[in-house]
Amino acid sequence: MEKYKDIERSIIKKYRKEIWSKFIAAVQDYELIKENDNIMICISGGKDSFLLAKCIQELQRHGKIKFNAHYVVMDPGYNEYNRDMIIDNAKILNVPIEIFESDIFDVVATIDSKSPCYMCARMRRGYLYNKAQELGCDKIALGHHFDDVIETTLLSMFYGSEIKTMMPKLHSDNYKGIELIRPLYLVKEEAIISWRKTNQLTFINCACRFTEGCSLINDGTSKRKEMKELIKKLRKTNKNIDYNIFKSLDNINLNCVLGVKKDGIYKSFLEDYDKKNHNKLEL
Repeated sequence: MEKYKDIERSIIKKYRKEIWSKFIAAVQDYELIKENDNIMICISGGKDSFLLAKCIQELQRHGKIKFNAHYVVMDPGYNEYNRDMIIDNAKILNVPIEIFESDIFDVVATIDSKSPCYMCARMRRGYLYNKAQELGCDKIALGHHFDDVIETTLLSMFYGSEIKTMMPKLHSDNYKGIELIRPLYLVKEEAIISWRKTNQLTFINCACRFTEGCSLINDGTSKRKEMKELIKKLRKTNKNIDYNIFKSLDNINLNCVLGVKKDGIYKSFLEDYDKKNHNKLEL
């Protein structure tokens, strides 16, 4: 049996509970994929996006919903080693990738910016949306997972002074008719790492020329790494801490918050405070 078949089997058998069921739950609960969707699956070359590709393939082959999928790799200026690794992994996993070029790394290198990762991410998003339009896609699928959601939530609280999170799907403001979806939304990173190790797969980790050699160790240069380490530490005290953070975003008690903001408009609890008290007195 070819290796890719063993890899596919592991997703729906060995990791049925940790990966496949979570993937299906996100697709169904958040209505991420619908009949006749034309989806562009973005593959960065890492473990998350390649797992996403395999899950989408499995759903396309055996799911009840009929949809079309394009497996796209954007090369922002990878070195030869990283590009070859992506191509080799696509062959091993039997993922029919389409590679298109961009000059993002070269452009970012010429910009005097303290946040090259932020600039790179913004430019990547623009290129991907344009490619989706070119392919006639109405959805773009990204490989963000459960841990990304939790880390984003804590980053917003600790460094952005607001409570918000990474949504399972959202409409593009600048590219009409295109929706971004995150089918691995409920899949924990530890399950993805275990899947990678079980199948003896090696993926690129950090392929950016500005941060080559980076790892998951908190070296003080990344706030996201800082959140990852914090959550890891908190799990030792409470193994459900990440789930509790996640669930709190789906269980917000508006009677006990100082203010909320929607579509850029802020509303303080004081606006309704006296009115509610007056109504109680009348009763």
